[in-house]
Amino acid sequence: MPIYSYKATNLDGAIFEGVIDAPDEKTAIERLKNTGYIPLQVSIPKEGIKRLKIKSSKNDLIIFTSELSALLDAGLPLDRSLNILANISESSEMKKIIQDILKSIREGSSFSDALQKHPKIFPRLYVNMIRAGEAGGVLDVVLIKLNEFLESTKELKDHIFSVMIYPTILLTTGSLSIIILLTYVLPKFSVIFDELGGTLPLPTRILLFVSNLLKTYWWIMAAIIVVMFLLFRSYIKSPSGRFKWDSFKLSLFGDLVRKLETARFCRTLGTLLKSGVPLIQALNNSKDVIGNQVIASTIDTVTAGAKEGKGITIPLTETNAFPPLALSMIKVGEETGQLDNMLLKVATTYEKSLNITIKRFVSLLEPVMILTMGLIIGFIVISILIAIFSITELPI
Repeated sequence: MPIYSYKATNLDGAIFEGVIDAPDEKTAIERLKNTGYIPLQVSIPKEGIKRLKIKSSKNDLIIFTSELSALLDAGLPLDRSLNILANISESSEMKKIIQDILKSIREGSSFSDALQKHPKIFPRLYVNMIRAGEAGGVLDVVLIKLNEFLESTKELKDHIFSVMIYPTILLTTGSLSIIILLTYVLPKFSVIFDELGGTLPLPTRILLFVSNLLKTYWWIMAAIIVVMFLLFRSYIKSPSGRFKWDSFKLSLFGDLVRKLETARFCRTLGTLLKSGVPLIQALNNSKDVIGNQVIASTIDTVTAGAKEGKGITIPLTETNAFPPLALSMIKVGEETGQLDNMLLKVATTYEKSLNITIKRFVSLLEPVMILTMGLIIGFIVISILIAIFSITELPI
């Protein structure tokens, strides 16, 4: 039976840490509740070398939401819950923010208004959902939905990041190998070629020219690359540049981009509707999470259609920005009055499909990168060998 470590509190606000035997995490949480504890964190202890923890405001937000949800669900008032979280927070920055939020609430501000003062930690979507929970008196329920939303979003991002680690390492090591060959290994052979004399083959002359160019003017090339990168980044930050860049990505990786944005849009909209946010406001908030501006711009027509009483299925269909399967599922949800649940199902479906698509893309990308690097390195080696054979007049 696995052993779970836990961090919990009680109604008096005292913090307890320890371990508990349980067949699964859900059972461990129930056993802690039965003993009068309010579980804040329950997980299997990591064995072996501890991994380096990278500080992230996103991780702080997930921890804050999860722990606050647990405390409110146990019946503790908001101010007392925030006071407990301020005492147990491991992040000094987050501790100060929670204390500031608690101070604002005690001075008469609402929870959502207090959160709004810290936009770097709490995005507009988060604040609007909290405001909807306050208005409906279901803040604890909204926090549960928010926690699910943040966890699923983080899981998708982590999957994409982990899948891209190997291609990134492959590209980096391959590029470094080529640079070392051109700037360190090849110049040593060029000295031998100069001493032996004779006319070098064309591939070798091209290679030596590139090597000398790279060795002599590397700083100019590096400066050009940096300047071009900065200009490109500045260009895509402008509205027109961002739109054109997103149009290019959509034309190049259409299926992948549409699946990613469909999953983001549907999960956000479904979570907002389930939390009691009105449809028009939910659509406006959901637009903010769409990264591709071409697809995001189509949501304005969807919002306009919803205001006219058309619902969202017909306007979404007219945009031609979302996959047919997603539109069919949304239509069923609208017709049965289960739009929020169906949107979450669409998000789950396309997150799974996106994971499969990414795996296939990377599985094709890896051999292409290996082949490309192999051809470049092979060309360098063969060019050197051809030169040696031609100068020494040995048969190839």
